[in-house]
Amino acid sequence: MKTAIYPGSFDPVHNGHIDVIERAAKLCDRIIVAVAENHAKTELFSMEERVDLIRQAGSHIPGLEVRSFEGLLVNFVREEGAQAVIRGLRAVSDFEYEFQMALMNRSLDENLETIFLVPSQENIYLSSRIVKEVARLGGNIERFVPPVVAAALVGKMQ
Repeated sequence: MKTAIYPGSFDPVHNGHIDVIERAAKLCDRIIVAVAENHAKTELFSMEERVDLIRQAGSHIPGLEVRSFEGLLVNFVREEGAQAVIRGLRAVSDFEYEFQMALMNRSLDENLETIFLVPSQENIYLSSRIVKEVARLGGNIERFVPPVVAAALVGKMQ
């Protein structure tokens, strides 16, 4: 069984994330979305809320598991018996950062592979930050996030 980890803060999960998870599910038997605390950011949704939103939004994806984690990604990957880390790329700027992270992870565990996936064209520009900003300003976010996330965002913004 091939297992891959898709780490991120997912605050909130958007259609670009779901697209990457669906693509990864075609490559692996088991996809673990690893929701991380990002101490550099102030998060809108709690860890539990983010895990729950991803579970609901991804309920149609076979082999999907969602859990939170803290600490080094390579340790989480080892604990889960995963063979790869999935990372989504939107732009060249993403690649520079993700390439550095992939090399660091490989230096910590030489057996760890990183698979870069590009979301579909209609989702490539999405980021959680942009979605939250549109929601804060009262814009319609329904085409950017799964329905469960749209409802949760509207609830947070009231």
